Amino acid sequence: MKKKNLSLTNFAWLSIGAAIFTMALKTVAYLLTGSVGLLSDALESLVNLAGALMALAMLRVAALPADENHAYGHTKAEYFASGVEGTLILIAAASIATAATERLIAPQPLEQIGLGLGVSIAAALVNLFVACILLRAGKQYHSITLEANAHHLMTDVWTSAGVLVGVGAVALTGWDRLDPLVAIIVAGNIVWTGIQIVRKSIHGLMDTAIPAEDIEIVRAILENYTRAEIDYHALRTRQSGSRKFVSFHVLTPGTWTVDQGHRLVEDIEADIRRALPNVTVFTHLEPLADPASWADLHLDRNE
Repeated sequence: MKKKNLSLTNFAWLSIGAAIFTMALKTVAYLLTGSVGLLSDALESLVNLAGALMALAMLRVAALPADENHAYGHTKAEYFASGVEGTLILIAAASIATAATERLIAPQPLEQIGLGLGVSIAAALVNLFVACILLRAGKQYHSITLEANAHHLMTDVWTSAGVLVGVGAVALTGWDRLDPLVAIIVAGNIVWTGIQIVRKSIHGLMDTAIPAEDIEIVRAILENYTRAEIDYHALRTRQSGSRKFVSFHVLTPGTWTVDQGHRLVEDIEADIRRALPNVTVFTHLEPLADPASWADLHLDRNE
């Protein structure tokens, strides 16, 4: 396994450790206060743990080299991690909403609020610290798994903040129903996060194009080589985890030698690789004047 991939799994282990630690802290906070809001926070940390374990497994799979049955590598495995995590988030949200509804109908007074809030704040700070590390690593290594995990932890931080506001409001007003009401709002926020994560995973599995700004970089490079006798078409891109795939056809004069055409596409590919990290470029050389060269602009060739 390459050093880069070892680094990614190390970040996944950090996420696992943070999830276990914060889940323990939030459970203690719930036991001290009896707050269903804090219980919802603890349940979300359980989802964080499940997501981190899945991320670790899929990062290991994504790191495997290309083989005979997976000629383009295993990078799409990262989408399974975020898809499973999103599903777990939706399940946790349903559990939180159920518990909060029961407490809304039959409210109960909270106990040892100050101590419980202190423990929960400590857990939120741990999540904030780890989320910042994972987000920076995700952007540095172009890993959607680490970025998704980081955003999920950041959502957990904001969720904790909302719960703390709810519990604090109960302490100030004495209205016990504020606690389950905040928990229901938390559940709604978790549902939104889960839907967004699942949606992004589906887009990845459907071979969605690379980001628009990256496509513009590729187009700018191609336009830089375009002349009266040199053109391009059939530009296609797709994202597969941290790997980007770019393909296009380059049209040159039919009188060019193979060596001339080869040097041109090598220069173009090199420029794209310098501009975009983790990119694989496929080019196809065609004679500009041949009508057949213009029959394959789309995915299916026009006969």
